[in-house]
Amino acid sequence: MSGLAEGRRAVPLSVARSAARLAVALAALLLGGAIASAGEDRLARIVDDAVRPLMAEHDVPGMAVGIAVGGQRRVFSYGVASKADGREVTADTLFEIGSVSKTFTATLGAYAEERGVLALSDMAARRLPALAGTSFDGVSLLDLATYAAGGLPLQVPRGLDSADDVVRFCRSWRPDFPPGERRLYSNVSIGLFGHIVARSLGRPFDGAMPELVFAPLGLTRTYLHVPAARMGDYAMGYARDGSAVRVTPGAFDDEAYGAKTTAADLLRFVAANMDGAELDDGLRRAIEVTHRGRFRVGGMIQGLGWEMVEAPVTLKRLQAANASAMIFDPQPAERLDPPQAPQPGALLGKTGSTNGFGAYAAFVPSRGVGIVLLANRNYPISARIAAAHRILRELGAVAH
Repeated sequence: MSGLAEGRRAVPLSVARSAARLAVALAALLLGGAIASAGEDRLARIVDDAVRPLMAEHDVPGMAVGIAVGGQRRVFSYGVASKADGREVTADTLFEIGSVSKTFTATLGAYAEERGVLALSDMAARRLPALAGTSFDGVSLLDLATYAAGGLPLQVPRGLDSADDVVRFCRSWRPDFPPGERRLYSNVSIGLFGHIVARSLGRPFDGAMPELVFAPLGLTRTYLHVPAARMGDYAMGYARDGSAVRVTPGAFDDEAYGAKTTAADLLRFVAANMDGAELDDGLRRAIEVTHRGRFRVGGMIQGLGWEMVEAPVTLKRLQAANASAMIFDPQPAERLDPPQAPQPGALLGKTGSTNGFGAYAAFVPSRGVGIVLLANRNYPISARIAAAHRILRELGAVAH
C-alpha cells in the first residue's frame, strides 16, 4: 500500500536506507566474525563438505564456488575444466551460466528505465513497431520480463535463427492467457524483452550489455562472446550423457542464456546486488528495481530476473520454488501492486543451465551473504539447491 497506517510516523527514505544498510553491515560483520573466530579453514570445510559429495554423486568434472560473507569474497575451485587435457579449474576458468544471464538482462532493462529511454509499463508494440496491431499491443515490457505475457514458449521454435525470425513468429502468436494471469517461464519472453531494451538504447544487445552493465560493475571476465585470447580459460561442458558440449548460438541466446563468466566475477555481481554503495547511483537504483517482487507464484515471488523466497528459507520451500513445474508449466500469478521489496531473511536467486553446464546464484540481502555455484555439467537443479542451502544454513543465513 502507498499510505501509512494511522498513528505511524513516516521515516525519510534516506534514513530508512541508511538503517537497512547498517543492519546488513552488522549482520555481515557478525557472520564474518563468527567464521574468523572458528578459524580460517571453517568456510573451506563448509564448502568442501557440501561440494565434494555432490560432484561424486553427479559425476561433475569441475566446479567453482564463490562465497560472499562478512564483507569478504572467497572462491574455491574443484576438479578439471576439461577431461580431455586435464586442465584444472582455476580462478580464471570461464563457465556458461545459462539462465542466470537473465539477471543481467533484467539489470540492463531496469537501467534503461532509470536513464529514461523506456518504462517497464510501456507496451511491447510501442517500443517495437513491427509488433503493432498484434497481441503485443496489450503486453507490457514488465510482462515480458516476468514471463507473464500470456504463454510464450520456453524455447525459441526450431527454424527461427535470428531476432527478425522471432519477431515474425511473435506477430502471429496468440496468447493462451490474458497478460499477467499466468507465469510461464520463457526464453522467448525475456529474449524479446532484452531485444526491445537494446533497440531503445540505440545499440545491439551484445554492445549494450558489456558497456552499460559488465564494465560499470567491474566484471572484466564476463562475456557474451568469449574472445580468442580467453578461449584457453573456457571450460568444456559435459552433457548428462557425458558428451563434451558448449552452448550453440541461436536467436536471443545472449539475452536469455548466453553469458560466460568466472565464479569471482559472478560473485562480484552478487555482492553488488547486496551492497551497491560504490556504484553509480543510476545503476545502483536499477539493481534495486530488479529485486522488487512483481508476481506471487505459489511459494515464489518473481522479480526482474531474480526469484525470491521469503523467510523462513527452508530447503523444502527453496526446492519447491525451483521445481520443474515452475519451468515447464503455466502457474497462476498474483500481481503485486505496489511491487514488494525483499523482507528480512528473504533469499533472491536464479538457476541456469545449458546442455553442458549448471549454475546457481543466490543471496540473502538482510544477512549480507551470497553464493555462486558453477559447474561444467548440467546436473540436477535440486542438487544445486540442496548444496547451496546447506552452505547458507551453515553460515546462519537461512533456516534449517
